[in-house]
Amino acid sequence: MIAAKQADIEAAADAARGSSPRRMLNEAQVLAIIPVGRTTLYRMEKAGRFPRCTYISPNRRVWYEDEIVAWQNVVDEFNPRRGRGKGRSRRFA
Repeated sequence: MIAAKQADIEAAADAARGSSPRRMLNEAQVLAIIPVGRTTLYRMEKAGRFPRCTYISPNRRVWYEDEIVAWQNVVDEFNPRRGRGKGRSRRFA
């Protein structure tokens, strides 16, 4: 399922790319867009649930704006099976 979402993200990112250069966002800009903390962002990225960053120098990492926008469009916020946090499970009555 994650692979399918990743494929959708990449397809949308490919469609959004044109002849213009892609806009790069630094960590602060990404965190301003995505309502999660820094550690959560890195955990989501490591788990494959968020677009991977790109290093443009040894200490400089950026994310492409078109990939983040595509990710936002793919995220299913109304999924009833989505977890509620680490160690929590939703109880169905």
